[in-house]
Amino acid sequence: MKPYVPLGILSISSWLEKNGFDNDVFDSTFSTYDNLCQLLVEKKPEVIGLYTNLMTRINVIRIIKFIRAEKCLSNTKIILGGPEVRQHAAPLLQVGADVIIIGEGEESMLEVIAAFDHKQDDLSSIKGIQWKRTSGAIVINAERELLKDINQLPFPNRKKVDLQKYFDTWKKAHGESSISISTMRGCPYTCKWCSRAVYGLSYRRRSPELVADEIEDVQRQYTFDSIWFVDDVFTVNPKWMKEFAAVIAQRRIKISYEIISRADRLSEEILDLLAQSGCFRIWIGAESGSQKIIDAMDRRVDVMQVRKMIQLTRKKGMQAGTFIMLGYPGETEEDIQETVTHLIEANPHHFTITLAYPIRGTELYNETRENFTHVGEWETSNDRDIDFKRTYSRRYYDNAIRYVVNQVKWKIATSDSTPKRLRYFAAAWKGRLGMAFTK
Repeated sequence: MKPYVPLGILSISSWLEKNGFDNDVFDSTFSTYDNLCQLLVEKKPEVIGLYTNLMTRINVIRIIKFIRAEKCLSNTKIILGGPEVRQHAAPLLQVGADVIIIGEGEESMLEVIAAFDHKQDDLSSIKGIQWKRTSGAIVINAERELLKDINQLPFPNRKKVDLQKYFDTWKKAHGESSISISTMRGCPYTCKWCSRAVYGLSYRRRSPELVADEIEDVQRQYTFDSIWFVDDVFTVNPKWMKEFAAVIAQRRIKISYEIISRADRLSEEILDLLAQSGCFRIWIGAESGSQKIIDAMDRRVDVMQVRKMIQLTRKKGMQAGTFIMLGYPGETEEDIQETVTHLIEANPHHFTITLAYPIRGTELYNETRENFTHVGEWETSNDRDIDFKRTYSRRYYDNAIRYVVNQVKWKIATSDSTPKRLRYFAAAWKGRLGMAFTK
């Protein structure tokens, strides 16, 4: 119950509007499939753009099939974009999409819309798309270069959605509300399990002044408690971080925000700047407590440095969070125990655990595809359903996740009541016994 608006869709919306093309945004977060279908039949849009990621692709296919089955929508053009489309362009076109936008969406979407507006059937001159001719033939156009200066992008078109619904959901579930802001695009790191289908191996940043402008803009329009900067590595550039902190101080902007970063992109100086500018929580990626596994992931970070930065974040008065991934190729029980030790000694306020899964297009996918043990039907499953031969059984890792979570909570949750800690202890041993019986 921590929803955020779809910034990618809202960025494209504002870009189209800036260039003379009005548009509506259907926000599915607080609506239903039936409501969308009813709206499509009523509005009969000339063009519909659908954001497609790993989790939404199944519903996107369902929407495409509905549109193609409705006679009153026979002239509606369907454009797909998002991180999932690069690896699935051909089947998505075959199922009924007209155009697939590969990578960054603003410029390609504008050119496609302009072409449709002028009744052009030939889209071969538009970079960054794959499309289908009226004959059914699929055409792959040249790749589009990424925007060099993302400062030219207008702020996301937040007026197109009802943000109050998001704030109310947050308030009801958590007692506080949050809004999301993006300051950069891309990530310069090469983690093998991470998809770079949209922005590639890039790093482009908006100016600190422009980010401050957006913060002031949303503060004028809305009432919320905190900001979530959605960037992959907020502190990737120390110079930018120093300038941002200086702008926040100069303008006397009062904010409370949380970020994601890396241990090697943090220092005592950067932590001080974060705290002074309003940061209350830092998520520091680790993925494992085993250096062997971190190296296998090509994370390029030292586990002891991660531990130190989590501890130092706490010392500076901010909350620390971290991410853990189990079941990576080559991981052994000893590596899992190292992860438990790492979490106990680092002592983050929050940690999440996921089971490694291979996303198409990533190095992890390519390295494990010969050892896949389960791949679901394309139209009804996603890459999270793919499984591969691991060191131990799938049931073992289900138990391992239970063990790690509860073992760590038992060790570090000293403020919890004795009965609660005993429940953690019992659950940890249940997971540990399950591991022993399901190797």
